[in-house]
Amino acid sequence: MLKRFVSYYRPYRGLLALDLACALALALTDLVFPAATRRVIDVLVPAGDPGGLLRFALLLALLYAVRAGLEYVVGFWGHVLGVNIQRDMRRDIFRHLQTMDLRFFDDTKTGQIMSRIVGDLFDLAEISHHLPEDLVVASVRLAGSVVVMALIEWRLALIVFAVVPVLALFSWRFRGRFRAAFRRNKETMAAINERIEESVSGVRVVRAFGNEDYESRLFDEGNERFRESRVRSVRHIGVFNSGVGLLSNLGLVVVLAAGGMVALDGGISLGSYTAFALFVSRFFQPLDVLVRSMEMFQEGAAGFRRFLEIMDTRPSIADAPGAIDLGSGSGGRAASGGAAPGDAASGEVRGEVRGEVAFTDVGFRYGDGRERVLHRVNLRVAAGETVAIVGPSGAGKTTLCSLIPRFYEIEEGSITVDGVDIRQATLASLRAAVGLVQQDVFLFSGTVRENIAYGRLDASEAEIEAAAGAASALDFIRGLPQGFDTLVGERGVKLSGGQKQRVAIARMFLKDPPILILDEATSSLDTMSELAIRESLERLSRGRTTFIIAHRLATVRHAERILVLTEDGIVEQGNHDQLVAAHGAYWRLYNAQVESLLVN
Repeated sequence: MLKRFVSYYRPYRGLLALDLACALALALTDLVFPAATRRVIDVLVPAGDPGGLLRFALLLALLYAVRAGLEYVVGFWGHVLGVNIQRDMRRDIFRHLQTMDLRFFDDTKTGQIMSRIVGDLFDLAEISHHLPEDLVVASVRLAGSVVVMALIEWRLALIVFAVVPVLALFSWRFRGRFRAAFRRNKETMAAINERIEESVSGVRVVRAFGNEDYESRLFDEGNERFRESRVRSVRHIGVFNSGVGLLSNLGLVVVLAAGGMVALDGGISLGSYTAFALFVSRFFQPLDVLVRSMEMFQEGAAGFRRFLEIMDTRPSIADAPGAIDLGSGSGGRAASGGAAPGDAASGEVRGEVRGEVAFTDVGFRYGDGRERVLHRVNLRVAAGETVAIVGPSGAGKTTLCSLIPRFYEIEEGSITVDGVDIRQATLASLRAAVGLVQQDVFLFSGTVRENIAYGRLDASEAEIEAAAGAASALDFIRGLPQGFDTLVGERGVKLSGGQKQRVAIARMFLKDPPILILDEATSSLDTMSELAIRESLERLSRGRTTFIIAHRLATVRHAERILVLTEDGIVEQGNHDQLVAAHGAYWRLYNAQVESLLVN
């Protein structure tokens, strides 16, 4: 773990060297004052040399002016070093999160992730520069004090050194307590962040049910657990610091008493005795710094372990060795970089991927011990064909389509795109070929333009407007206060459901994928909005291989092929008229929805 932590210093070796060199110089200057005191008392004052005393004082003043400059370098550039390392760690963990599959995010709460990215890394930024500085300064002060004290009076020095093993043993006994306490602190803090994130994200649900007091109670419980955890850790710190202080001060008292007896017998000069006493203080100060550095290291280690827990979690879905780019021509083809304005409006698909998708004996479950969602699913969809998937809730309709872009990995069987097993294709080229429009539209908190351009980041202004026009979104966008520059708010909260859906469709026009998945894309809209958006979706799906997931059968009546998916797999397929005439599962679903409409 220490080796991996030290690796983050590598890009900043020059800055680290400057910081430590200045810290070393600072430590050396701290050894000057006791020695200077000895010279003043034993030499300059008895000699009655005011000029020499003045020159000596000026020299010390100059030394401390240099010391002030060294402190600035350590204080400023040392913090810059820590901030740089914090940025690099945050960059690495964020990029690593981008590689994780959806199963990781299903199992890990957002508040836990945020705690590790923000709180833990802030602590590590402080430790990454303070800890090396403190170790250098303390070591030099300690070694210098030891040498000088031994030269002044070795018998008194032995008395001082006798305290060190006791301090070391005392510090070692607290090592495990600190590790457990600091880890518990970070875990309880992560739980608080998790509670805040859920409460803020679900604020409308909280308000709708009037459960503000309930949320406050849950937060108070977590907050109290954090307080108790902190109290336990600061109790350890309090006992530790007071113990170290007591041992250090007792050592100082013994040295003063023994040194005073030696001075009374004339075995040591007054200046040497005074300098020795000052060096004893210098000796115990770095010991105190070292034991405090142990606390700091334990706290940083707890944060770094949590950082590594995420960094060492490998994505279960990744490019296989020698993975094929679907557009490389070596067995597959990829979607084009995007549609020109005219192409987007017409719904024509450019690029090399045809979009033929085949499922062969596909099986899947969400984790070990969970119930199987899909079992031996076989399906072949021709390039450009529109297939609707219907069936009862929980049958695996969304899961089936989520397997195409490898959001989850299949356990059995295979899925191919244009004859290429998706596990042998690069994730980038596979996901470039697949577009997804969901019922729960996610918009980023930027502008309308930025959200549409997310479909293809290098799109021109004309292409963005053409995509908006194709999605029947241009009129409402131009009616917004700042048009395309209007901020949509968090998750698009400032737009209506229909407006958000149009922006999502425009984004998909811009991406221009050869394979399209429409997952309940209109189910949450009113009838008028649904009719308007359905026209946009029909334009979007034209010429593409399209999978439509729907509960309302009226929305898929005109699909070329309808699949009925149940827990037993695909039990029926055909067009609407064929399935109704068959009086099977589809007919029962259709009649149930008709009866429901008549009752309502």
